Amino acid sequence: MSNKAQERLQKRFDLYDTDNDGQIGRADLENEARRIVEAFGEPADSPRAQLLLHAYPTLFDYLSDRAGAGDTLTKDQFVQVAEEHVLAEGPAGFARVLLPSIHGMVQLADTDGDGQISPPEFQKWLQAINADTDAAAAFQAVDTDGDGQLSVQEIVDAVGRYHAGELDAPLLGV
Repeated sequence: MSNKAQERLQKRFDLYDTDNDGQIGRADLENEARRIVEAFGEPADSPRAQLLLHAYPTLFDYLSDRAGAGDTLTKDQFVQVAEEHVLAEGPAGFARVLLPSIHGMVQLADTDGDGQISPPEFQKWLQAINADTDAAAAFQAVDTDGDGQLSVQEIVDAVGRYHAGELDAPLLGV
């Protein structure tokens, strides 16, 4: 794993460690999902919010199960299991593990209901995750087919490229 990929996984861990106790548990990912839902201004009980609120804890369950860690993961465990079960498997690993979270984010950001993310929706997405990046440049980098919309698959691929150190657009924060 490249230094950049390892650094990004460590930053992702820090983002998830909402109580800053050096480990993450299911509640940490639930808290991050709630923060994102609130940033979108979506009621937590809406079907769109529920997708993300369910996806983040499920992500923790998957990683924890693969690590054999139980209720919490340390930073080292998180980085190792993410590298082995997500990064090492390339696009297929990202699709299998992160598709529910990305689908939930798309549902929150997709205000016109077309199943894709437009540039204004993408701008709102980046604001909701507190991404400090040029939205127009990031959109262009992610829009690999050049159709002016981002599909779920383009976003999944971009998240994989980001964590592999090939793209600088943090679509899920950090």
